[in-house]
Amino acid sequence: MKRRDKARTLAADLLPEMPLLPEPGVLRVLMIGDAIGKPGRKALEQELPSLRQERGIDFVTANGENVAGGMGLTLSTAAAMFDSGVDVITSGNHIWDKRELIPLLDGEPRILRPLNYGSVPGHGWGTFHAADGTEVAVVNAQGRSTMIPIENPFTDMDELLDGAADSLPPVRLVDFHCELTSEKTAFGLHLDGRVSAVVGTHTHVPTADHRVLARGTAYVSDLGMTGPLDSVIGFEPETVIPRFLNGLPTRFNVGSGPVFFNAVLIDIDPADGHAFSIERISRVLEG
Repeated sequence: MKRRDKARTLAADLLPEMPLLPEPGVLRVLMIGDAIGKPGRKALEQELPSLRQERGIDFVTANGENVAGGMGLTLSTAAAMFDSGVDVITSGNHIWDKRELIPLLDGEPRILRPLNYGSVPGHGWGTFHAADGTEVAVVNAQGRSTMIPIENPFTDMDELLDGAADSLPPVRLVDFHCELTSEKTAFGLHLDGRVSAVVGTHTHVPTADHRVLARGTAYVSDLGMTGPLDSVIGFEPETVIPRFLNGLPTRFNVGSGPVFFNAVLIDIDPADGHAFSIERISRVLEG
């Protein structure tokens, strides 16, 4: 992908202004952070249909690995996400928590598991169609720092981009499910100019570093979560804090109350996959 030649200031390069509706010929995508349990599902149902219309959104991804009771995904909770207006569900290490889903992953290409798990059920990437007909590739990868030592996401992405270069459309969205911001930043810079967007998930805490990188890839270290606001990364404080007090295991319960809806909006040139702009969307919804 080649970045359009434009004389811009550094500030405009990082966060160019995004109009209310996309300009003609521009693809607008929304990428939503980890949805947590029933509060996350209800927030998608409440917010997404109107948001798609208000902002002229053509394509939506959402991370759904925590949507079934806070850990994992089921076909019924996935169906609820699709009914809300999500086009593709990405995931991470918790995709395996509901074992009944695992044998069904091969048959549902709209649910992605991390690419670099190797020879396991499911799909690590896929090509889909946006509302305007544009082909969109979505890739799910997972980091390794302080996480399960699976295959190398950097080299696996290189193999995908090099090996499928002719079949991949210019628009390429990547959900990188990863713990450390340093690994996420390195991953984003490694892929800059080769994909349209790299967004981090997993920590459930939104970061303020969203920007368009030098070669035209939209980037943010973490989308944050779509889940209970007054919680510990989506879970009731009363079920989490004891772990920090005495180190003993506790059962986490999904929190309640107002819901934090976190996502980024990205405008992309469908001809070359270059991202024009990225905007953070953070809203507090009634629980």
